Amino acid sequence: QVVYEHEGVFIHSSCGKNDDQDSLIAGILRVIEKENEVVVDWRPLDETLDTSNILCAGKDSSSVVEWTQTPKEKCSRGVDRPSSYEAEWDMVSTVSFKKKPHSNGDATTHANRESKWSFLFSLTDLKSIKQNKQGMGWSYLVFCLKDDVKLPALHFHQGDSKPFIKCLEKHITLNESPHDERVLLVKAQKSLSQSFENLFDESSYGLFQKLKKDPCTVTMGKFSRVTNFIVGSLRSNDPSNQRRPPSEMADFLNDAIPGLKINQQEEPGFEVITRIDLGKQPEVSRREPVSAEEWAKNMDSEGRIIDVDYIKRLIFKGGLCHTLRKEAWKFILGYFPWTSTKEERANLQKRKTDEYFRMKLQWKSVSEEQEKRNSRLRDYRSLIEKDVNRTDRTNKFYEGEDNPGLILLHDILMTYCMYDFDLGYVQGMSDLLSPVLYVMENEVDAFWCFVSYMDQMHQNFEEHMQGMKTQLIQLSHLLRLLDSGFCSYLESQDSGYLYFCFRWLLIRFKREFSFQDILRLWEVMWTGLPCQNFHLLLCCAILESEKQQIMDKHYGVNEILKHINELSMKIDVEYILCKAEAISMQMMNCKELPQTVSEILGIENSSVTPDSDTGEDESGAELSCPTSQYQNISTPVVAANGTRDSAQQAAETQSLTPA
Repeated sequence: QVVYEHEGVFIHSSCGKNDDQDSLIAGILRVIEKENEVVVDWRPLDETLDTSNILCAGKDSSSVVEWTQTPKEKCSRGVDRPSSYEAEWDMVSTVSFKKKPHSNGDATTHANRESKWSFLFSLTDLKSIKQNKQGMGWSYLVFCLKDDVKLPALHFHQGDSKPFIKCLEKHITLNESPHDERVLLVKAQKSLSQSFENLFDESSYGLFQKLKKDPCTVTMGKFSRVTNFIVGSLRSNDPSNQRRPPSEMADFLNDAIPGLKINQQEEPGFEVITRIDLGKQPEVSRREPVSAEEWAKNMDSEGRIIDVDYIKRLIFKGGLCHTLRKEAWKFILGYFPWTSTKEERANLQKRKTDEYFRMKLQWKSVSEEQEKRNSRLRDYRSLIEKDVNRTDRTNKFYEGEDNPGLILLHDILMTYCMYDFDLGYVQGMSDLLSPVLYVMENEVDAFWCFVSYMDQMHQNFEEHMQGMKTQLIQLSHLLRLLDSGFCSYLESQDSGYLYFCFRWLLIRFKREFSFQDILRLWEVMWTGLPCQNFHLLLCCAILESEKQQIMDKHYGVNEILKHINELSMKIDVEYILCKAEAISMQMMNCKELPQTVSEILGIENSSVTPDSDTGEDESGAELSCPTSQYQNISTPVVAANGTRDSAQQAAETQSLTPA
């Protein structure tokens, strides 16, 4: 909905024939209210425009996503932006998504439509507005965005800028800068549906209100770029700058994610846990990735896997060589049944191919008129198009313009919306699909593997975030058992609720490890070994590795968050896998393992400590843990020739299913 429109707003470019003469470009300024954001849009009246001068995403009737960018924009961003993994997730302030006319296959009909002077930005990206206060001539405004990009000055030749400013003030708070009366600084957004981009520019109330409104977006968008703006955001604003009481911080987070109950105070039950001796962590080593020869040897003449448990253990201990992933991932993700023959799998693929394209046709056959009456589909499409442009763009499989990988990424995510329309698309799901598509190199196989993965991850993305609540509670229990002293320190620094692990859990460490390392990590986790919720032990392993530095340097809430964030792309995947496995063995060998922890890990232990003695939350928080499916599992000893001791093989459990 257009809530403000004003013609006669000019840009004075320095492109005139004479040095002392500006070239005047007349245009229309609009403020547009969308469901989740408010945008400011300026474009020239002259529509003989050039798309090569603006970054935009256009979607034609064949769903091909095209990306174009100004040479100047490419150059400036290439110099200023650090070449880090997170760079692709920076918000691009001048992105606009426009439908192209149906081309009917004629590439020449893609007319250049956008002027190099056109711009569009969300109010959540706005940092300040500079205005003239001279009282003579026409008024002008200069917008400065949060990445310090300054847009061309807009000159109001007809009327003044006051109505425009009043319109903006319905959505944002503008305060005069103490240093320059001409500058209006943007303060906290009034709307709870605002974007995550200014998350840490607000008070703790604003932070948690955002988390409550959309924890996925908040986590994905801002935790990746934490700066010192966090200072004071979780603390009171009084001059003494004292910490908030732990109980108050717990209340904040409980408000943010209803149902999340993590202990912030000493409780008698936890005293029992602190006295449990887990013993020394055993030394753990890893083996080489499973080779094609090892895989083939474990398959009979009809293509059945002979010993499923054995092959899972090999994958858990070493991962897979890359040439095997395309086939093996279909098994460990559950797309192919482990007991299926080659012929049965071929028939399954035929059926799944037909099913996939029927669903794909559903969204591709929706006309523009139909889509106008389907707001949810429009929202899904818009968010997918936005996320596709910033998912793993540094990876060769997805880099560059007109990349077929981007098209497949887009189409699979849109088809998933047809498969599960209630869930649809939530930010972060493209992170989970990207490595799967990269490995499969096939649209249909990638879709069904992604469906299997989403079956595991579904609760992470549901509206009430039940999966995330449960995991944070479970992680708190595990970490307290492993190191109660470290837990106490985190609580003393307002960090006992472990919110800095939210992104790890939400997308399974996708942004914490390099792309190749995440392939290894995921395939190990998908085996379901050595216990349930192994990913929580990976969290414990990372935190335990960083404990010494955090405590020795007396990090506060700000420094802890910043430090954890900066671990991204710096974690040794093999070391963390060894450490997490060692922690699992430590807990499995404990004769007095608390029942709550036993349930989290799915360990059957006749000597577990009753719940009443394990520090269960007095408020009665329930852990949504499935019934134990795993026995105590010891790592098989694999000889150089790939064989195992027969006695050990006989003792191994037979009911192993992927987590």
